[in-house]
Amino acid sequence: MYLEIVSPEATLFSGEVESVAVPGVNGEFQMLKDHAPIVSLLKEGQVKIFGNISIDEEVESKFTKSDKGFTLKINSGTIEMKDNKVIVLAD
Repeated sequence: MYLEIVSPEATLFSGEVESVAVPGVNGEFQMLKDHAPIVSLLKEGQVKIFGNISIDEEVESKFTKSDKGFTLKINSGTIEMKDNKVIVLAD
């Protein structure tokens, strides 16, 4: 599935991923390919990106590498998943 993470300053990530986990206001949840359409508010926490991905050098300092992918700390945001495309608007 395709993931795009956008902040007020720049697009932080754009590319194919295996899955993404986000800190929803009602708890953390994860989305895989063919997930049902969803729109949700996000709270402070970590966006976890899983898969064989690479991060642009310009924004690499905002991410933390983990054993299965990368994490990004956010203060709040929104997420939309539709037709295997996930858009995270992060603050």
